[in-house]
Amino acid sequence: MKLLNQSSFDLLKRSADAAVLRQKVLANNIANADTPHYKRSEVQFEQLLQEKVRTGSVTGYRTHPNHLPIGHDSNQSVIPSVVTDHRTKMNNNGNNVDIDMEMALLAKNQLNYNLFVGQIGHEITMLRKAIGGGN
Repeated sequence: MKLLNQSSFDLLKRSADAAVLRQKVLANNIANADTPHYKRSEVQFEQLLQEKVRTGSVTGYRTHPNHLPIGHDSNQSVIPSVVTDHRTKMNNNGNNVDIDMEMALLAKNQLNYNLFVGQIGHEITMLRKAIGGGN
């Protein structure tokens, strides 16, 4: 029995992985804020996950093989993707990086990452308590 492969734990892990990727992309945007003709990139993960939930293609977690399946697809297929914004232009040099917005997104991403890691730690702590009898 794999205790840490539950869908909620897996989703938290993939959300943390997406936050790590977003951190790298935002840092790259900030580093290239003055580079002529550089186009900012962003990570899409939450939007893809919301689309999966909206279309009803997320499966429910089954604790027993005789339970009825909920949904028809797995949220395993939601993978973060990096998208480059070629449509906008912010500076005269063709660059579209707004340093203030990137710094705000960086702070928001850091808070989200801390939330995901904290929740993962909580899940592990709860499993340890369940296994150890509350000790």
